[in-house]
Amino acid sequence: MYIHLNMGAPSDHDRIARLARTCANLNLRRAARAVSNYYDGVFLAACGLRATQIPPLVVLYLAGPQGINDTAAKLDLDRTTLSRNLKPLEEAGLLEIAPGDDQRTRMVTLTGHGQEVLRSVLPVWEAAQAHMVQGLSEERFSALLTQLSEVAELTREG
Repeated sequence: MYIHLNMGAPSDHDRIARLARTCANLNLRRAARAVSNYYDGVFLAACGLRATQIPPLVVLYLAGPQGINDTAAKLDLDRTTLSRNLKPLEEAGLLEIAPGDDQRTRMVTLTGHGQEVLRSVLPVWEAAQAHMVQGLSEERFSALLTQLSEVAELTREG
């Protein structure tokens, strides 16, 4: 009697375990959640904002009034997600959303209050950032930023 054993092929269990250990998506999302939770704790305590609410303020501060589409592109978000994320910032008086040149466009502007809040976040962010950089070392942190940019670029090429 002949028994064929396929010893070379990994089992489904082994393949799934490999997915859990090595999947770029799973591991990047896990790290991103951990970092977001850390920054959320820091920002919520300081100014009541989540870490995800700071980037639109930064974009508007640096670029000035922007259309929602331009802001979404700068943040790598789709327009619908950004519009939903801007609502609480508008309600808090940190930014204004007004009609643009035509009925299809909306302009987003950082308010004076938004600028004040963003400035008040700076020392808190600087301390949180220093914690992250010191924890990894400047060299490893710089390499991490480079690698994250390269990973993001890979997704655009595909």
